[in-house]
Parts: sequence; structure tokens; C-alpha cells
Amino acid sequence: MVRPFCRKPVMKPAAAELDALQQSLGHRFQRPELLERALTHSSHANEAVAAGATPQDNEQLEFLGDAILGLVASRELFERYPQFSEGHLSKLRAHLVSARHLIQVAKSLGLGGYLRLGRGEERTGGRQKSALLVDALEAVIAAMYLDAGFDVAQRFILQHIVQPELATIDRDPLKAIEISDQKSALQEWLTATGLPQASYHVVQEEGPDHRKLFTVELRVPLGPSSADVHVSRAQGPTKKKAEQLAAQDALTHLKTAQ
Repeated sequence: MVRPFCRKPVMKPAAAELDALQQSLGHRFQRPELLERALTHSSHANEAVAAGATPQDNEQLEFLGDAILGLVASRELFERYPQFSEGHLSKLRAHLVSARHLIQVAKSLGLGGYLRLGRGEERTGGRQKSALLVDALEAVIAAMYLDAGFDVAQRFILQHIVQPELATIDRDPLKAIEISDQKSALQEWLTATGLPQASYHVVQEEGPDHRKLFTVELRVPLGPSSADVHVSRAQGPTKKKAEQLAAQDALTHLKTAQ
């Protein structure tokens, strides 16, 4: 007896390759072609068009994803830091959506291994290029939004891009001052509230030259009496960082006490 030949269904390579990525993203696409497009660089699309195919690249998705990322980051900062000035919030947002930050997220997701590149980009190390990885990450955000709506895209952005970085910043004041200028923020707030500007004084230096620790005292007059003054102290490896930390402490205290 001859058994009829039965061909087993074979999963398309593209779908199989994207399974692991979808697990990392925390979202399984109802329209996987959106994810495929998000990972398609123009170099690959152009070569495919020359061969008679009509694939789309990720440039328009990148445009949309950038806007969604900016909105989600802005809203989270607005709700998380009601005491911050507009300038401070803008600097934090600029950091969260910067290529310097996004490249780390793209690498943690392994996006480079999923990119669809033309032969030229492949030869020149396109899978490791920051610009291509960041563009793909923004395009993936847009693809998630188009596939499942704003809430799904927002959840991904908060979990992978915004909240982990803000938690790191909250734990590390030195990183926070590298992102935003606390002295300028304090100066702007004091001017807006009609208070005199702060004065900064180094009150202590300790440690060897290669490992100095500076203690800075910041004073803000709050009234006519010499006793009516706010004082903040902070330590840092440089005078500038100690001043920034003192300004950050003063700004938080004064706004809370207002």
C-alpha cells in the first residue's frame, strides 16, 4: 500500500525569526507585516524594488514612532515630577528620547539581528550602526501602535524606555545633574518667585588630589532677618557637581515649603 504523500506546513522564515523578538517586545502582532516593515531599512527595500518586489521601508513608521515616544515620555514626566520646571522637564525628555539612551534599549532587545538590510549596509556593519538601530526601535513603536493601539505602545515605552531610566536617575543624583542644570533651574525659580539669588561657598575639601571631595553650602535669603535663610549642603567629586546637588536639594525643599 502506498501512503499518500503529506507535506507538513512550513512556517515562513520571517515569522519564525520574529517569534523571539515578539516575546521580548511583550506583544504578538496580529499583523506581522507591520513588524517586518518596521525592521526593513531603505537599502533592503530599494534592492527588492529593483528585483521586482514592492516592500516598504521603515522611514514613515520611524516618524510616527518618534511622535508617540515623545508624547508618552512627556506625560510620564509631567505626572511623575510636578515640582519640576518646564525647562527641567524638557531636558529630561530630551535625554529619554535621545539616540544615546535609545541605542541601549535597541541593543538590549537585539534589534540588530532582525534588521533587513541591503547588501551594502550589511557589508559596512549596518546591524551595529546606532542610527539604524534607533530608527528601527522608533518604527517598532509605531508598528505596535498601528497593530494594537496606543495603550500597548505606551506600555512598551514605559516598561522598556522611560521608567527604568527614571528609576536609575532617581537613585543617582549625579546622573540627574548630568542631564539637567539644577543651578539654572533654581535661579529661574527664585527669579519667578521674587527671592534673591543663591550664594555658593565651598566649606570643606578633603581627600587626595586625585580623589577630592568637596562640600558646598548654598544659602538663599528668605526674609529681611539674617536668620531667615534657607541652607542646603551637598558633597561631590568636583565643586561644580557639589553645587548642582546643593541646588537640586534647595529647589526641592523650597518648592515643597512654598
